[in-house]
Amino acid sequence: MSDVKHVLVLPDRDAAEEVVEALGERFGIVEEPQLVRDALAGEDDAEDAQWLVVLRDEGERLDPGELDAFVGEWDGWREEP
Repeated sequence: MSDVKHVLVLPDRDAAEEVVEALGERFGIVEEPQLVRDALAGEDDAEDAQWLVVLRDEGERLDPGELDAFVGEWDGWREEP
């Protein structure tokens, strides 16, 4: 099995936490995704941080296109790790 990961980038912590909750409902994800604060280069202010939701997808069952559309509902996007 491969260790596929998806990285979802969100504009703020509230959106990232909502996405984590909704992932289980929408995609049936049972393993808790990793939530990471990603400070923008040169910025110390928490307001200038993006939040990352990192998902493991060992079975490669999550469709990247569906994840793109899903995270777009929160003004986010999916990046290739």
